Amino acid sequence: MIINIRKWPELIVSYSVMTFTVLVSIFPILWILLSSFKSNKEILNDPFSLPKKIDFQAYMDVFTQYNFLGYFMNSMFIAIASTLIALFIYTMAGYIFGKFNFRGKSFLFILCTITLLIPGYARAQPIFTIIMNLDLYDTKTALILVYASFGMALALFILRLSFIAIPKDLDESALIDGAGFWRIFWNVNMPLAKSGISTAGILMFLNNWNEYFYALILTTSEKNRTLPVALEFFNEAFSYNYTRMFAALMMVILPGIVIYVLVQEQVQQSVASSGVKG
Repeated sequence: MIINIRKWPELIVSYSVMTFTVLVSIFPILWILLSSFKSNKEILNDPFSLPKKIDFQAYMDVFTQYNFLGYFMNSMFIAIASTLIALFIYTMAGYIFGKFNFRGKSFLFILCTITLLIPGYARAQPIFTIIMNLDLYDTKTALILVYASFGMALALFILRLSFIAIPKDLDESALIDGAGFWRIFWNVNMPLAKSGISTAGILMFLNNWNEYFYALILTTSEKNRTLPVALEFFNEAFSYNYTRMFAALMMVILPGIVIYVLVQEQVQQSVASSGVKG
């Protein structure tokens, strides 16, 4: 293959930017992974060296000597429950916004998505007050409700575009055949919008899985502690044992990485498709 010499500068810049982006993204994770197999002495003396041997003892110690499985199950339960509740509500909302015209539709959609412009910390006081008044402080239910509300803006953007892309002729044909609102929504539109629904669900799950701030201020007991909050306690417990600390870090970030790697193609296709259609 012959490449026009005029394109060399463009190719060099493109590959340089891509290489830099990949290195910046992967290097911290790779460094944590390699450090989890090194001794304290190796980490302190030469932080960027390769481990002399691959030893999973630090992972076994974290898993067996601390309630890692309990924190993991808490995070998994809260992330899944909040994502399913959010998907159920926002899928119907996205369908209404995408398929129907009514007075105040644009204004209502802006109100629902304006939360993207408000920093998460700015909502801490009203959310904390509501949770206290509902007597849900230090419960998993509080985190599930809060996390379900966080995904509204992102989910509505994706789901509204997914339903807009479905031809209205299909709805009209189903209506002529006698189908009602729920049947048209469930049997006609839901299967065709599954790519957008999956993407919204995956992005919300990853956000809920990694959320730290509200898990810290809304829970205190160990039975409701999630993995991101548990990491802070791991840092205190492993303040002089960097090997275990990096092993714990790796075990926390690994599920999110695995999930994203498995579904990255679908997420990218859906986001790109939504951008083109929007």
